[in-house]
Amino acid sequence: MRHRAEAGHPEWRVPSKEDRDELVRRARAVLDANWRGESTVPSTSLYPHQWSWDAAFIAIGRSRVEQERAQLELESMFKAQWSTGMLPHIRFDPKVPDDAYFPGAGFWRSDRCPAAPKGVPTSGITQPPLHARAALAVWRNAGDRREALAFLERLYPKLAAQHRHLASHRDPDGDGLVAIVHPWESGQDNSPLWDSELEHLHIPPGALPPYQRYDTRHADAADRPSDASYDRYVYLAITFRERDYADDALMAQRLFLIEPPLFNAIYLWSEVALREIARLVGAEERPHAEAVRRIHEGMVNRLWDPERRRFGAYDVRTGRRILKSSVDAFIPLLDPHLPEHMVRAIANQLRSPHFDSPAGVEHYLIPSYDLRGRDFDRRRYWRGPVWINTDWLVWRGLLPHGEAELAGEIEDSMIRLVERSGFREYFDPFGAQGYGTDGFSWTAALLIDVLATQAGGLQA
Repeated sequence: MRHRAEAGHPEWRVPSKEDRDELVRRARAVLDANWRGESTVPSTSLYPHQWSWDAAFIAIGRSRVEQERAQLELESMFKAQWSTGMLPHIRFDPKVPDDAYFPGAGFWRSDRCPAAPKGVPTSGITQPPLHARAALAVWRNAGDRREALAFLERLYPKLAAQHRHLASHRDPDGDGLVAIVHPWESGQDNSPLWDSELEHLHIPPGALPPYQRYDTRHADAADRPSDASYDRYVYLAITFRERDYADDALMAQRLFLIEPPLFNAIYLWSEVALREIARLVGAEERPHAEAVRRIHEGMVNRLWDPERRRFGAYDVRTGRRILKSSVDAFIPLLDPHLPEHMVRAIANQLRSPHFDSPAGVEHYLIPSYDLRGRDFDRRRYWRGPVWINTDWLVWRGLLPHGEAELAGEIEDSMIRLVERSGFREYFDPFGAQGYGTDGFSWTAALLIDVLATQAGGLQA
């Protein structure tokens, strides 16, 4: 990465107030088109239900412009919370036909599970726990502080239960880190990070029911996971369904059991937020402070590779660290107590040819996978394209650590990508072409937050 004037785009300028206002207007139009009364779908075509970490990103952006809908977004998602505290990764809209998305509610069959909420169809796995951070953003950006405090009082017990579930049921080695059991839980399911960890799966003949993928009906198959990968995703979900998605059973299977930097860094960042929320609502802060310490120590001791000077996901099943390099490795910047030498190492990796192209080459930050990696694909889902949400997470992480110049270049890329290609799901890191679905909610919501920050300072 270079100074903005040298980064290959000298013709681009920071948006004026008028430009920002127009981008916010367009972003709000996307969110309004995707609004369904109490929640927001990620897009009108490809994703017709409510997704968990999407809801958190959407609430953060909404909190800048519309407090009521930001609150509704999170409270709607928590109607799907299981009695164990687990927040599922999808809350299905019963008004949407079951064949409008695969795997739909009829595949997951959560209604058969004792811990699932009655009358609310959901999936049986979770996603990165960004929700406490989103709830705190609602409070910080609120016009009506009294209502925002009442909102925090309503949501805090559910947020605390979500975090207790992760600490109690998803920490297989007691190291403070959460293990995911399915690539869909990672938030970046088609990443090359998981390829080797999925190859060992043997799918018995007849184990997979006939199914029709929905995503390739609404997006180019070249942008999406391969059929072989999807078979493994479906097979894992079926084995979980047979066990009613009970955490102990899923952990004991060890079919896929990985502690990723992205998931755990978000977990820590939200635990920091939960500590502040506890103070605001008069609850005990100490358990959250202790959780922050445990997660921090787990990330530093288990996920940091001192030889390669970078973070990497840890495969609990094999007892080894995954050596491939993706944007996942940068998300620990969200830890406010990350040691300075680790911050510097991450900044150097972001500046390296693995994630930043040479001067004079049109490029956009941050590719989701190593530009020099054998598995890099500039357009396929999580195998190289730029995503606004991971850009936003790295940007948020860099700023408190004093990396304003790097953060500024990522900020510029986020804005330029939308200016070039609209509110797409993900983008080509070289030509800025948009891939996946259009009118994507978290792209719109997070751009609102970026533009609001430019106008008035960091709040979320």
